[in-house]
Amino acid sequence: MLNRSNLPLIACALLLAGCNQSTSVKNLDTDSNYTSDDRIDWVQADRVCQNDVDPSQSGLGHQDYTGPDYSNLWNRIRSGYQLSDYDNDRVNTHLRWYARHTDYIERVTQRGNIYLYHIVKELEARGMPMELALLPIVESAFDPFAYSHGRAAGMWQFIPGTGKAFGLKQNWWYDGRRDVIASTDAAINYLSSLSKRFDDDWLLAMAAYNSGGGNVNKAIRKNKKAGKPVDYWSLDLPRETQNYIPKLIALSKIIKDPEHYKVKLAPIPNQPFFESVDTGSQIDLAQAANLADMHLDDLYKLNPGFNRWATDPEGPHRLLVPVEKADSFRSQLAKLPANSRIAWERYKIQSGDSLLAIARRHHTTVDVLREHNNIRGNLIRKGQMLLIPKSSLSAQEYAQTQSQRLSRTQANSKGKSGTRKVNYVVKSGDSLWSIARRHKVQTGQLAKWNGMAPKDTLKVNQKLVIWTPGQQLAQAGSSSSRDNAVVRKVSYRVRAGDSLARIAGKFNLSVNDIVKWNPVKKSGYIHPGQSLTLFVDVTRTN
Repeated sequence: MLNRSNLPLIACALLLAGCNQSTSVKNLDTDSNYTSDDRIDWVQADRVCQNDVDPSQSGLGHQDYTGPDYSNLWNRIRSGYQLSDYDNDRVNTHLRWYARHTDYIERVTQRGNIYLYHIVKELEARGMPMELALLPIVESAFDPFAYSHGRAAGMWQFIPGTGKAFGLKQNWWYDGRRDVIASTDAAINYLSSLSKRFDDDWLLAMAAYNSGGGNVNKAIRKNKKAGKPVDYWSLDLPRETQNYIPKLIALSKIIKDPEHYKVKLAPIPNQPFFESVDTGSQIDLAQAANLADMHLDDLYKLNPGFNRWATDPEGPHRLLVPVEKADSFRSQLAKLPANSRIAWERYKIQSGDSLLAIARRHHTTVDVLREHNNIRGNLIRKGQMLLIPKSSLSAQEYAQTQSQRLSRTQANSKGKSGTRKVNYVVKSGDSLWSIARRHKVQTGQLAKWNGMAPKDTLKVNQKLVIWTPGQQLAQAGSSSSRDNAVVRKVSYRVRAGDSLARIAGKFNLSVNDIVKWNPVKKSGYIHPGQSLTLFVDVTRTN
């Protein structure tokens, strides 16, 4: 049997020796000693031997048959370029911008270095242009948590509908649009299908990826009717799409010759950064990080698809960890029974409770409560005991969960000079548009302050921050307003003898306000020790 470590050298030798087919074919598909990367190398070498592929475009990027040092992934990327070297004003405009902001290039490429090997490997296996590996820079600056004004999420920026069409699961626990493996596979499938749709024209395929195939077809029909060329550069496309491909081409030029543009690209080892480990069941991510000997934030960066403190109960049951930690993680995981991978607490149902209210208070979902407590429908009774999944750490420790990222976005939001930040609790019938209009701000601004897109829907009791004009200091969540109000968010713990009416009177609120801000009913029971959220004008309290 061939020594696996010599496989790249043998493949290259075959190329240089004239490709003797009798020695180039090995049964790699049935030999467990060879990886998928090895098989790709041999298939590509075989294609070159049969004159199917120019050696410079063979995709054998990590073989040193052309001279460059392929221990650096950047060289493997450069060797796989397939697009023409376009030189026009639209490209040069972005080239000049990137050349003036070399720190941006260095920062985003450093952020993406943990994902790039996987992307390169997948593109190379499909024979696709290696320039596409740079698309996440244009799309999201390689931020897997990115969320755009158009409701696009993840480093490949899938909108919800397109994500679902390409198999990306999206729910309360998990968003496949941010999953490194799932979203990369979906993006490559989408780009590949668009390439076929536009007769292998990669510029049109990328334009369609950005603005939709329908918009590109419409522009092509318009040009045909006017007797104009129908190449990408001649089409009348949305402004964002007109800049989209020039940005990518400008980036590819800089990556090709970083020294010329005075860009310092940190070398990326031409080897996998992460490995997928099957967890077999739901697991607390803090517990997983501990088993893998990782910082929790680093685990989230490799597994950004998980929205909460644990993986999705329904899967995917896998976690990405650095290659060097994978075996140890598997070993530690095997010692931990499946029923110990999530902590549980017992909760006694109180009067006025609902499954929805309990789920919200305990950072879980109604479906999880039903599943683990054999509940059908929504009927629960006072005194009944529920098992509720519980995170092993406080919510603040899971800094990369969706809720914690949102809290930071809201806390770091800034309004114009002369505006003031107030809290608002969403009521039934509210929309971003109606709230923005009521507070005399732009819908886009309101969405940005709250990490949302303008077309996102709201939920009753959802908390928003609003930077209102100085003269309009509306009490949060209330229709009343008063000049010089000082609104503060207060966590009030119910005392013996308290009622909603008594609490409302104490803080100069209405019972309706308290009901809107908390999962309680107007006629419901509140009990000592219960925590209520109040938005209080501290200049009016008794």
